[in-house]
Formats: sequence, C-alpha cells, structure tokens
Amino acid sequence: MSLSNGEKIYYEDTGKGDNTIVMMHGWSSTHEVFAEAVPKISENARCITYDHRGHGLSKEANRDNVTMDTLASDLDELIKGLDLHGITLLGWSMGAGVAMNYMSNYGCDALRQVVLCDMTPKQLNDNEWKLGLYQGEYTEEDMKKEAGKDFYSLYKVFATAAIPKLKKVPGFLLKKPLKETLSKCDEKTLTSLSVSMKSKDYRSSIENISVPFYYFYAVPGSLFSPKLSDWYKEHVKTEFTAIPFDDSTHMLISDNPDKFADEVVKVLS
Repeated sequence: MSLSNGEKIYYEDTGKGDNTIVMMHGWSSTHEVFAEAVPKISENARCITYDHRGHGLSKEANRDNVTMDTLASDLDELIKGLDLHGITLLGWSMGAGVAMNYMSNYGCDALRQVVLCDMTPKQLNDNEWKLGLYQGEYTEEDMKKEAGKDFYSLYKVFATAAIPKLKKVPGFLLKKPLKETLSKCDEKTLTSLSVSMKSKDYRSSIENISVPFYYFYAVPGSLFSPKLSDWYKEHVKTEFTAIPFDDSTHMLISDNPDKFADEVVKVLS
C-alpha cells in the first residue's frame, strides 16, 4: 500500500465476513508474529496484518524520522485506503501503543472495539507510576544513560527482558539469532520509535475510549506487570474485559498461539 509520502508498507488481507480485525505487531517484530493465529481468525473475520515502517517487508519505508504519531497516521491511511469500518483494532506491544496513539489522535469512529496486548500507557516509571517498562524499574534517568550506547547491547537487554529464558543462553550463542531478528528491521527507525514510545503518556486518553476495551496480558509477565490489568479496569470508562495468559512472557502470542486465536475469535463473536 502506498502512503501519502510515496513510500509503501506491506499488508496482508485474508478471510471474509461481517467482522474486520486489524492486527499490529510490536517493536522489532513483523506481521509474522500472528502467522499461527491468522488461519483460525480469518475463518471468522476479514483479517488484516501489516508491517510498520522500517519493519519486515516495510523495512525500506524509512525515509522519515518515524515516530508513534507517524505510525498512527499510517494506520489511519490504511483504514481509509481500504475503506474499513466497524474494526476490531488489535495491537500487541508497540502495536498497542500505536492503537492508543491512533485513538488519541483520530478517535474511535472507525472502531467497533479495541484489544490491547501486554502494553503500558506510559513506559517511563517515576515516583508515582510503577507500571511502566521492566515492571516498574525503567526511568527517565535510565533512558538518558542509554543515549549513544551500542544498539545491539540495548536490544539484547530488551530481548532478554521480554523472553527471560534467553538470559540463560551464552552471549556468543544468542548474538546470531538476535542479529538475524534485527536484520529484518531498519535500525534508525527502531531507534527513533524507541525514543518516541518512551516519551508518550496515554493515561489521560485511555479514559476517552468510547468502544469496548479488551486487555490481554501475560502472567507472570516480563516487560510489564500483570497489575496493569487492574489499572485499566479502574480507568477505562467503557465495557472492559481482561484476559490473562498464564505461564506467559511478553511474547504471549507466540507462547500461546492457540489460546490467542481462540480469545480473538471470542472477541469477534
């Protein structure tokens, strides 16, 4: 699909029916994270997945300084370009951040409901907010210390926090698969999006969501605390449903692809 700036992003459009779901992947991931779940979901709905700018098959769409607002604008272009209405908007990790950014900037008129998967509305923790990145341990000071550091080293910290079992893998064995994952993305775009995500605070806009809200979250969690579910329950003013994924990390979609597909189908019904 061509964007307004002339660049192209890759998307897949499968399935059919009265329901439409748009599913968005996370930072440094691709649409392939949903690959195991799409066949079952597309039996029940029109299912659209795509690669964000600088990711996967949209890797070359990286001319601009890409921010969360950029990705929200891309989503708006996708929705309008495909003439989508009554959408179930599902975002995992950064994709959930894109969903929050989209609703904050464009409202909920095109949406039927929203599903956020394991994501905080505010990544930076402080004295009063402990539900951000790394289960409340990551602060603005940590972000400042990261400036100028080797990108692979920072990515390794992220990856091992998202998938704790990787901490047991020797560094020399871990480097190749992590580098292969990074090779699918544009490093400049990943860096700009990382900074942009950490600058955002969607907490006030959460209360303005006007469509049913579902939250899929990992237990015991890895990047984020399961207690986020309680925060959303308290602050979402519309119909709210929390769905825990037991024995899961931040990678709850690939940890439990069958449960993920089943829960999405239930949301769509």
